Amino acid sequence: MLVKIFGSAIHGVSAQTITIEVNVDTGGVGYHLVGLPDNAIKESSYRINAALKNVGYKIPGKKITINMAPADLRKEGSAYDLSIAIGILAASDLIKAENLEKYIIMGELSLDGGLQPIKGVLPIAIKAREEGFKGIILPKQNVREAAIVNNLEVYGVENIKQVIDFFNEDIPLERTEFDTRKEFQEKIDHFPFDFSEVKGQETAKRAMEVAAAGGHNIILIGPPGSGKTMLAKRVPSILPPLTMKEALETTKIHSVAGKMGANNSLMTVRPFRSPHHTISDVALVGGGSYPQPGEISLAHNGVLFLDEMPEFKRTVLEVMRQPLEDREVTISRARFSVNYPASFMLVASMNPSPSGYFPDDPNNTSSQFEMQRYMNKLSGPLLDRIDIHIEVQKVEFEQLSDRRKGESSIAIRERVLKAREMQNVRYQDLDISYNAQIGPKELEKYCELNEDSKNLIKTAMEKLNLSARAYDRILKVSRTIADLEQSEHILSHHISEAIQYRSLDREFWNA
Repeated sequence: MLVKIFGSAIHGVSAQTITIEVNVDTGGVGYHLVGLPDNAIKESSYRINAALKNVGYKIPGKKITINMAPADLRKEGSAYDLSIAIGILAASDLIKAENLEKYIIMGELSLDGGLQPIKGVLPIAIKAREEGFKGIILPKQNVREAAIVNNLEVYGVENIKQVIDFFNEDIPLERTEFDTRKEFQEKIDHFPFDFSEVKGQETAKRAMEVAAAGGHNIILIGPPGSGKTMLAKRVPSILPPLTMKEALETTKIHSVAGKMGANNSLMTVRPFRSPHHTISDVALVGGGSYPQPGEISLAHNGVLFLDEMPEFKRTVLEVMRQPLEDREVTISRARFSVNYPASFMLVASMNPSPSGYFPDDPNNTSSQFEMQRYMNKLSGPLLDRIDIHIEVQKVEFEQLSDRRKGESSIAIRERVLKAREMQNVRYQDLDISYNAQIGPKELEKYCELNEDSKNLIKTAMEKLNLSARAYDRILKVSRTIADLEQSEHILSHHISEAIQYRSLDREFWNA
């Protein structure tokens, strides 16, 4: 008897329906699995055999042929255990197979028949709804994530016996329903850190506000203990809240990477990723023999924080050049390519010298050669892609001992939101969300300069030897500063402040 059962495969951050055809033939004995399965799927026969025996069933001693279509698409992982097991039972006429075609069935089996969680549940559920399936049957741990998708029956199970009884004896499964918008609104403003906790550093806070308002990349340069990491960790608290569309996009990426916990269903705050400086190129950008999203994709719609940026391998930093411009990553292999979104705000920090205290190092422990080698770890093209360079000064005792609270994240966020509202109106007919994303055509249209502003930026370009890309970045940051002041036009003091945020690298390089 031939039975068809449906599962799903992850490709990038989307899913593709897989048809699992199980044919049981009395003419011989054997177990044949075809359709480009990986080793984890090939080993499923041992898990399935033990699991079925422990719930009172067994694989029949006949010739079993299983095809996973489309046969030219490579399948990977252990998430097909439950699908194959139910298919074998149905094809052997041990359970009824009347309603199998109405459901996507996925799950990894334990030897006792229990189910383990799987990756990529949200894109699987979205695809199931698109293709008109009635419902989806998954491990209990994944059920909240899938229940985000409306107009789809979502059932969470703890043991394969529940699935067998559901099809064979019509014993109903408990359906999970989830109020996505309620959960989203309840958790949208939960932040562990607040800018009111930062003592002093008013200039750096202003730079952070400008960066958040326009989605600009920023680098903080200052001695150890000056508060660079403290400032960076508070950036998500002043960014605009995620929209529902952005929340779903971000959740899909974290779901594919297996980063969603059993109690999490939807990403409600912008991600903050802070990888260690020993990270590899592949771990940062994504890839591997079976491509997975990297840190820059996990930071999509959020913040990627690179602490002590020069300590990262140069090759790791250089692979970020293209994603910083294109806001996506393409992982190419011989037979396929995968796209991962990577629209993130880069926040980086560094010391001004290997000792950390230049130019105020009393012992001058860093030689000129060491200084040059340290600075050369950051290439000019990479620094050009960072819109704002700000120096973070050492905090004095008077500021540290002051008991007065600084300006709160809520107050700063209100100004950021007003600036973003101007940008939303300005770019409503374009595929642009904020100033950092505008291209050459939009730059010409929305960043017109008066004569004073032109003369100011011309002088800066000549004296600081800035590149054409740096010129574009100055205009974008100026546009954001003007938006914070609710000004339709870019004025000379907006340009002046933006130039101030570009010149730090030249000061340090020439020192």
